[in-house]
Amino acid sequence: MTDRMTLDRVENTTKVRVVEIHGGWGVRNRLNRMGIHPGDLVLVKRSGIMSGPILIQVHGMDVALGRGLAGKVIVSEITE
Repeated sequence: MTDRMTLDRVENTTKVRVVEIHGGWGVRNRLNRMGIHPGDLVLVKRSGIMSGPILIQVHGMDVALGRGLAGKVIVSEITE
């Protein structure tokens, strides 16, 4: 694994592992309901450079995250 970064900084088609979630109870609860937890593997399917939501796959489901929420998810890239 490499250095940590936020989910909104990850390039397309990159697999990452969720390391931690920054934010209060509301942020953690919302991500929890979407199925995103520390330790989960996530595939970034589409991430525009400037704006728009980030499309990820987690637990076999596609989930769209706004950039503000994605910026609170700390991930580490997986090297295979």
